[in-house]
Amino acid sequence: MNLLFLGGVGIQELLVIALVILLFFGGRKIPELMKGLGKGVRSFKEGINGIEKDLEVKPDEDQEKAKK
Repeated sequence: MNLLFLGGVGIQELLVIALVILLFFGGRKIPELMKGLGKGVRSFKEGINGIEKDLEVKPDEDQEKAKK
C-alpha cells in the first residue's frame, strides 16, 4: 500500500506509528486528540471558505465600482 501523501510508508510502518502513539498518549487521550484535530480542521476550512467568499466579486458590484 503506497499512499500519495505518505510517500513510501506501508502498512507495517503505519501500525508501528499507531502503536507508538497509543503507548505515548494512552487509550483515553486519543479520542480527545482526534476531537481537537477535527475542530482544528473544521476551523481551517471555515476560514478558507470565508476568504474565498471575500475574494468573489459579483458582476453587479464590479460595474457599480467602475461607475464611481
